[in-house]
Amino acid sequence: MKQQKKMTWIISLLMLFAFGDCSKSSSGGSSGGGSGGSGGGGGTTPTNDMDMWLTRADQSSVLQKQLTTLSFAGTATGGYPVIDVDSATAYQSIDGFGYTLTGGSAYQINRMDAASKASLLNELFGTDANSIGISYLRVSMGASDLSASVYSYDDMPAGQTDPALANFTLSLDTVDVIPVLKQILAINPNIKILGSPWSAPVWMKTTASSIGGGLQTQYYAVYAKYFVKYIQAMQAKGIRIDAVTVQNEPQHGGNNPSMVMSSTEQANFVKNNLGPEFQSAGIATKIIIWDHNCDNANYPISILNDPAAKQYIDGSAFHLYAGDISALSTVKNAHPDKNLYFTEQWTGSTGSFDGDFKWHTRNVVIGSLLNWSKTALEWNLASDPGYSIHTPGGCTECKGAITISGSSVTRNVGYYIIAQVSKFVPSGSVRIYSNQASGVVNVAFKTPSGKKVLIVYNDSGTAQGFNIGYKGKYIFSSLGSGSAATYIW
Repeated sequence: MKQQKKMTWIISLLMLFAFGDCSKSSSGGSSGGGSGGSGGGGGTTPTNDMDMWLTRADQSSVLQKQLTTLSFAGTATGGYPVIDVDSATAYQSIDGFGYTLTGGSAYQINRMDAASKASLLNELFGTDANSIGISYLRVSMGASDLSASVYSYDDMPAGQTDPALANFTLSLDTVDVIPVLKQILAINPNIKILGSPWSAPVWMKTTASSIGGGLQTQYYAVYAKYFVKYIQAMQAKGIRIDAVTVQNEPQHGGNNPSMVMSSTEQANFVKNNLGPEFQSAGIATKIIIWDHNCDNANYPISILNDPAAKQYIDGSAFHLYAGDISALSTVKNAHPDKNLYFTEQWTGSTGSFDGDFKWHTRNVVIGSLLNWSKTALEWNLASDPGYSIHTPGGCTECKGAITISGSSVTRNVGYYIIAQVSKFVPSGSVRIYSNQASGVVNVAFKTPSGKKVLIVYNDSGTAQGFNIGYKGKYIFSSLGSGSAATYIW
């Protein structure tokens, strides 16, 4: 028996370092073999207990279902770490995964021919075998810096104001954003939508400019009504806004558009204006604070420390252009009754697939989810080859998850970062326990249908073998350096 185990270990080791990933790609290209687990002896055909979908950072495999048979065995393969999954221990529920449907993204999609557009939207938002199941979208309230022009929903000539909001209109959104959203909702009526303002109308601001400046105190009540009007106007068009953030990146006043808001100002706005206005209007849309980097956990904590503001707040949102993803857990530990959301991270025109896939998988997807986030969102959904749609001074190198040229689509690294989880973990899933094993970071879920999903990323510099344990049974697998796999059973 000892000799047999020793031989099994040697064979597994040789396979691991010869092939890297324990799988064979569905496209027919060899990518290794030798997943562990016993399918029974005496010539019995092994049963496949687990599906595996693989993406390698070198792009030799991208979101490919593997042909390897993965069968549970009564013992783990010796000499390798064990990732134990326990579906009885549950953490946060999942709202979804996706991107920001920027004005530029909607413009590119809406200019495709009808058949290509329908096919693309079904691929992105459908749930069939050829779809990636995007379940959450962020949209800008008014322009973001990836809109063709700067606008709000109540723009006035210089020197004029509109405190009654008589000129409020969604007209510019009706050109591309709203038509695309309606087509998406026809495919997935339950998709969750988050609205985020980059700036208030300039006549409400201290600088009377779309760039920087703050919200004048005299317009706090008016701006709260502006939020209500937006939610009601979108609802009238059949678009339900599940949540809003109070301000995109409130400590970054250099973007166009942008607006600065201190934690004290945000707390005052929420507790004295936005929260009561939502309550008075019967608005059930969630209020989410912060929506900025992981380097200032004290900003949302200080707001939540104010009971008068906290009563109206669902949670806090984060980006990761600064700080560490563990900031989400810092906020969770301070206010365990409030939710966390990861709402933005970009990939740029000069980045590499290899580098971006590794970093984003490690931090944006697995990292945010291990730190209590209910969402993992990348930045813009779509761009054109020249990154041409942006405001004056806006981002000139924000690479979409897809690049659209006419009706032709190229899938970029952001597509695969999100697809590796969105295709398999629908809204309503719950994160469950999995331990962190040496060299392989991971996160596990139980879906509404009862399936278990484990996402594993090899964070080391060499190929790694490991066991997946569930209810006393084990499957052996391995991943090459920089590879990520999703296991479903």
